[in-house]
Amino acid sequence: MSNDFINDLLEALSFSPDNIPLRLRIAKSYFDKSDFSNAEQHYLEVINLQHDIIEAKFGLANCYYKLNKVAPAEIILEELLDVDNRNISYLELLCYCQLESNNISEAKDTYQTILNIDSLYQNDDFDHKLRLMSGPSKEENFVDNDAKKFLKKPTIDFSDVGGMDEVKNQISLKIIKPLEHKDLYKAYGKKIGGGILLYGPPGCGKTHLARATAGEINANFISIGINDILDMWIGSSEQNLHEVFETARKNTPCVIFIDEIDALGANRNDMNKSAGRNVINQFLAELDGIDSDNDGILILGATNTPWHLDPAFRRPGRFDRIIFVSPPDIKAKSAIYEIMLKDKPIERIDYNVLAKNSKEFSGADIKASVDVAIEQKLMQSFSDGIPKPLSTKDILKAIKQVNPSTKEWFTTSKNYALYANDSGLYDEILTYLKIKK
Repeated sequence: MSNDFINDLLEALSFSPDNIPLRLRIAKSYFDKSDFSNAEQHYLEVINLQHDIIEAKFGLANCYYKLNKVAPAEIILEELLDVDNRNISYLELLCYCQLESNNISEAKDTYQTILNIDSLYQNDDFDHKLRLMSGPSKEENFVDNDAKKFLKKPTIDFSDVGGMDEVKNQISLKIIKPLEHKDLYKAYGKKIGGGILLYGPPGCGKTHLARATAGEINANFISIGINDILDMWIGSSEQNLHEVFETARKNTPCVIFIDEIDALGANRNDMNKSAGRNVINQFLAELDGIDSDNDGILILGATNTPWHLDPAFRRPGRFDRIIFVSPPDIKAKSAIYEIMLKDKPIERIDYNVLAKNSKEFSGADIKASVDVAIEQKLMQSFSDGIPKPLSTKDILKAIKQVNPSTKEWFTTSKNYALYANDSGLYDEILTYLKIKK
């Protein structure tokens, strides 16, 4: 691209400074010449003229990456992925940013997401740096090709979980204490392991808590969802489930976290197909460890709808402890805000004021409000590239733009707690709603 061509474009722009297609063409021309600073300037001008131009945002993210401004590039890419989470170009650039920041675990997850979308995707950089060579074929067994990819070592523990003290205490009694006092448990002939079912409204930290539990005991961690297990071929789902448990048994102590467990362990009475019942029976057999030793296997299940779970899962030795994970209280919300704003440019923040104004917020809602506040500050910072600090006022303004996501869940759960609660299983919901003491 010649300088004369760009100069001609700039001259045309002087007569039409608000011409967005022309400015985009200039920005791309500068980018193609590796003049990333000038490209950045023109992409910013486009965004200032019209905020929702996807091409400008992606172009700006590319400029930031080339200029080694990795953090703002990642923020823009996350915003783009919220709109289109299957866009491989966005995911590819995000993976490069994560590698540049040495966030290897996150880069692996992003690369795996790309491969899940397009199994034929190839990238020598990612294969070399992440060592995720596409080697095994789909015909090879699950444990070699898939189960191992779920096995990780968490980098967080209970200190990274805001509030939830009572829930953490219950998990400690069931999971952590047995590992700290193995000899005592052995003396009484009691195995170390078992299951805990976490239930409550979405976005309240069940997955985060499970990962922190594994980190607290320095255990291996396997996180799976229904899509990782279910297969269209008869018998394959049961084999997949078996191999997950086998991987855990070979890597004890290990925490298996199963998200949306109600979908995997739905009530067999509600099923017409024998295939679905077979998966549940296999699941129950794995929990019981009929043909294997589950000592050192800790199983955490999470569900938003425990009333859909087959009652057999609640028998002793399976998920014999069921814990209600409520929306965070004032103290917990304050702690979550503090964790969310850690290492970000901030003025002095009154976390207690933020917590009190976040009525009915889940942890996910709190994150959403922080994200909104950051986006608004980013827009202010684009003009000069200098990060503007977040204030209490900024976040309070963002809080007003986020609707609590827990309301709908409590409307449904209240009916179950009032009219389908013969065993008192959902008393904690009624206590939270102040219907029952």
